[in-house]
Amino acid sequence: MKEKKRLPTSGEPIAWTRPFAVLKDVALPPALETRPRAVAREAQLIAPQKSRGRVDIIRQTAHRGGKTVTVVTGFTGIGQAEQEALAKDMQKACGAGGTIKDGRIEIQGDQREVVARILTDAGFRPVFAGG
Repeated sequence: MKEKKRLPTSGEPIAWTRPFAVLKDVALPPALETRPRAVAREAQLIAPQKSRGRVDIIRQTAHRGGKTVTVVTGFTGIGQAEQEALAKDMQKACGAGGTIKDGRIEIQGDQREVVARILTDAGFRPVFAGG
């Protein structure tokens, strides 16, 4: 049975051990890539092209308890991973939550201008549709 280590309560100094002190002398393997993984992945997923097609930006309030949501639809030839990366960039830029449902990106609030700028930078042609 393993003995329990107890901390002294009498006020005497505590002898601490450094559990990772052994790792100081261990040689680590060299890094595989020089750029951080997140930056390399985003650059690969969101590489702007000449023209990637039209996407519609819609502002909706129906069936949401009066809350406004910005919906981006009409993506063609885009993978799920790239849609998730675009949605994450939109959420960060807008400072709001969002999700991907049925191939659409939904961002909380009326964020049409910010979303349009991000889509333009990614090579899409955003069009404001609806009300």
